[in-house]
Amino acid sequence: MTILGKQPPPTRRDSVFERLAAFSHTHRWRALVLWVVLVAALTGASVMVGSAYHNDFSLPGTDSHRAQSVLEEHGSAQADATVQVVVEARRGIADPAVRGKVEGMLREVSGLPRVADVRSPYEDPAAVSRSGTVAYATVTLDGREQDVPAEDVRRVVAAVDAADGDGVTAAVGGGAARHAEEGGGGAAEGAGILGALVILVFLFGSLIAASLPVLTALFAVGSSVALIALASHLANVADFTPPIMMLVGLGVGIDYALLIFSRYRSELLKGAVPEQATRTALDAAGRTVFFAGCTVIIALMGLVVLGLGSLQGVALAVALTVLVTMAASLTLLPALLGLFGGRVRRQVTRRAARSKRVEGAGWRRWATGVQRRPVAALLVAVVALGALAVPALDMRLGFADAGNDPRTSSSRQAYDLLTEGFGPGFSGPLIVVADGGGQEAGARLRETLDGTPGIAAAAGPVPTKDGEVFTVIAFPDTAPQDEATSELVERLRAEVLPPLEEASGAVLLVGGATAATEDFAATVSDRMPLFVVIVVGLSALLLLVVFRSVLIPVKAALLNLVSIGAALGVVTLVFQRGWFGVQAGPVEAFIPVMIFAIVFGLSMDYEVFLLSRIHEEWQRTQDPQGAVREGLAATGKVITAAAAIMIVVFAAFVLSPDRMLQQFGLGLAVAILLDAVVIRCLIVPAVMQLLGRRAWWLPGPLRRLLPKVELERHP
Repeated sequence: MTILGKQPPPTRRDSVFERLAAFSHTHRWRALVLWVVLVAALTGASVMVGSAYHNDFSLPGTDSHRAQSVLEEHGSAQADATVQVVVEARRGIADPAVRGKVEGMLREVSGLPRVADVRSPYEDPAAVSRSGTVAYATVTLDGREQDVPAEDVRRVVAAVDAADGDGVTAAVGGGAARHAEEGGGGAAEGAGILGALVILVFLFGSLIAASLPVLTALFAVGSSVALIALASHLANVADFTPPIMMLVGLGVGIDYALLIFSRYRSELLKGAVPEQATRTALDAAGRTVFFAGCTVIIALMGLVVLGLGSLQGVALAVALTVLVTMAASLTLLPALLGLFGGRVRRQVTRRAARSKRVEGAGWRRWATGVQRRPVAALLVAVVALGALAVPALDMRLGFADAGNDPRTSSSRQAYDLLTEGFGPGFSGPLIVVADGGGQEAGARLRETLDGTPGIAAAAGPVPTKDGEVFTVIAFPDTAPQDEATSELVERLRAEVLPPLEEASGAVLLVGGATAATEDFAATVSDRMPLFVVIVVGLSALLLLVVFRSVLIPVKAALLNLVSIGAALGVVTLVFQRGWFGVQAGPVEAFIPVMIFAIVFGLSMDYEVFLLSRIHEEWQRTQDPQGAVREGLAATGKVITAAAAIMIVVFAAFVLSPDRMLQQFGLGLAVAILLDAVVIRCLIVPAVMQLLGRRAWWLPGPLRRLLPKVELERHP
């Protein structure tokens, strides 16, 4: 029925996020029990079935992969994993007492599971150093390095450790031994959670309120880790995936839950009842979380497109973690708010009544100060970020060798002993394969390698079981992770071996773990530009649709690239150049792409959260300067707190004994710090001030073509 000819106002239909919030809030016990059952079932199944993580960094089409395939096809011992049992005795390896002890230990090792063969140093004079005090036994395992269970390798290490003492030093080296000894985050996860909880308590003034984001993140991470452990039986998932999942899951989970909870708290302060506050929080901040999570997942899917072996499994696992974390923030958190909403409301109201500060006043003053001198603020920030990013141009990718392991580890002790007895290149030999040409081709290959600068010694040729392929093992003058070794591999492939191939008719391939590392690093470097274009392009397209502006996506992409470059520059300074007492070495080959994918998505999270508030004010007032001030005032506290939590969680992994996790944690922590402090607090207000109304410019044809997407809806 109409009154005076006027139609009644249309009833606004609840959004999907509001309906989701209403369901989870109303059926809170059902939602909580469902999450508990899900986590318990997945954890129980993963404990019963176990995991099947394995590292496979081989890349089809590369020299090292072709060499491995040829050896496997023709039946060669070099195709199987090996570890070296290294022994040092100052009174000499030939001493009868030492010999009896060593041979007894090797007999025990030969009877262990997955041990296919043990070659004693007393059977091979070349396995004893010139001084006669260091020797090694070669233990061939049944299978490739990535397929041999770590538990079986640890049994070998334990048997060798038992022989250590009475003037004899014994240790186990080799890639399989290193992987078996590698630990996870250790106490890093606990330190990160504790630090996040402390920040949240200071932010909200309540332990209960602070616990809800942490609890949400723990549910998400627990279910994700258990799910990936089960998935490792079906897909190729690297063994370092779980700690990376925990690192990202804790940081992202707490961050997403905090954004929603902060909006919930602000609605309570406006007088809303807990259920309505939950609905409004999910309808507003929940959309931001959903968009941010999708952006991170898109960035990680870019890694899958690159086809980088085990890195695909890591990317899928982390993407799944972000997806589950997003689901927990949108379903579990509303249920927890339903359970504790009354208590949180009383605590929030009491604290607000005692506080005499105006919400966001400090951030308004800061934004006003930046807007007075936007050019100076922009120049200082860009110069600082540029200076930090410069070292990244000299970044050398690779994988750290055992020389970077803790001195207490068996692999590091074996590495040091082999270096002392046989030279630094002995721990990373190059396996050069001659496919075709017979014994003569193998002999000419050995002769050529013996005369090649950079090679200390060569052994072989060793025929395969069918006698059709010959292998020569070349020991470089330098350590596996040294740049000179990388240059040697390139020189062999480009200059030394091609003329020999033409003369002998054989196909010559450089393989082995050291060459495979170089191939992986080179492939990452070659495919990185494509990856950056895919991720930046898709993310910019999403921002174009959401904010209906051409310049906003361009600005966001450029700023994110600068902050990530600065973070990688810091990683280069610390780990490649050895700042702060860190042992110098290459940056792990997959660190740049992983940091780029994760940080680009997380940076978009803050970008969207800040710009959505600025955009809201702009639409309401059409005042570009006032919109920036109010947007920063409304989001500055939350963005700073969320960034501080992520920084604490990520930086805690620097405490890990694992060098890869240290690099990952430092890179992510620095990137988030620079993004929250330099970019959001300095560059964004300055750029928006300089752009003014032009920041929201969109050509007419695009305006008509693009769909309208509401990122945040406010009743």
